[in-house]
Amino acid sequence: MTDPTDGVLHTLFQSDQGGHEQVVLCQDRASGLRAVIAIHSTALGPALGGTRFYPYATEEAAVADALNLSRGMSYKNAMAGLDHGGGKAVIIGDSAKIQGDRRTALLLAYGRCVDSLGGRYVTACDVGTYVADMDVVAQETRWATGRSPENGGAGDSSVLTAYGVFQGMRASAQHLWGDPTLNGRKVGVAGVGKVGHHLVEHLLRDGAEVVITDVRAESVRRILDKHPEVTVVTDTDTLIRTEGLDVYAPCALGGALSDDSVPALTAKIVCGAANNQLAHPGVEKDLADRGILYAPDYVVNAGGVIQVADELHGFDFDRCKAKASKIFDTTLSIFARAKTDGIPPAAAADRIAEQRMAEGRLH
Repeated sequence: MTDPTDGVLHTLFQSDQGGHEQVVLCQDRASGLRAVIAIHSTALGPALGGTRFYPYATEEAAVADALNLSRGMSYKNAMAGLDHGGGKAVIIGDSAKIQGDRRTALLLAYGRCVDSLGGRYVTACDVGTYVADMDVVAQETRWATGRSPENGGAGDSSVLTAYGVFQGMRASAQHLWGDPTLNGRKVGVAGVGKVGHHLVEHLLRDGAEVVITDVRAESVRRILDKHPEVTVVTDTDTLIRTEGLDVYAPCALGGALSDDSVPALTAKIVCGAANNQLAHPGVEKDLADRGILYAPDYVVNAGGVIQVADELHGFDFDRCKAKASKIFDTTLSIFARAKTDGIPPAAAADRIAEQRMAEGRLH
């Protein structure tokens, strides 16, 4: 008889992500919980990363996503200057359909799973999870951040995530055009949900011309009701081919930069909030070969993790915003390192992050 875990174990041991310290498969039959917690590194401190609630087609796909995302969090936290390693969790299921008592029971079970790790993993919100969800998880573990202010938390982390992306975009403009502003530039934002709609606000205040797209009509409507001057296109493929586009901001799911999309890009800068934007290794070189400046995703979208990390020590918004403002300087330093080493910015960011993690392991 074939063991049903064979495929999952194959994903774990054959994954090219490598180097993970621990992977936990969580199951609770009573609530229906099926989840994966991946701890990539604790070299700099407890692993920190959000919980994604998504209807994966297979358990193998869920494990692969957790491995990929947790590795990215190690690099993100290192580049953000946090004393945290990288971790990530995924819950298998349709977040939109699992509501009410069923959702509560599932999240409580998940909280117990997080707590069983004794602080090696600290969770927060991600795609499909919200502040109210972290309040529920926190009933079972102290290792849940991104909670509501009423429950001792910092609230919605998307505000500072968007702010950090905007700082990365300003740094990109400074590097490419000599002026840290998007005033008069055409910026395309793919995905105007949690983070994207805040980013649009920053761009409009800075004087940018904004073009958006989103698969959810309600997200587009929220923007247009407030800003009818914003242009809407039907899909991402149309957005990236928009004539005169200066900046492309992927703010939805990962894999936005691929063998198909990169040749079609009209923008000179890519800087967005989505995680894991590079579909596979080598895409960063394709961008560089086309003269497109890529601001590494895990660097510019670190505002949210800066916020949830601060929550562990007593949240202070102004302190967090000051830390997120440094994403501007960090992004510029990556571009400078890339030029010095003759490598794409993504590779330069990796080198800097790996150096910090290596130094952390020595202490």
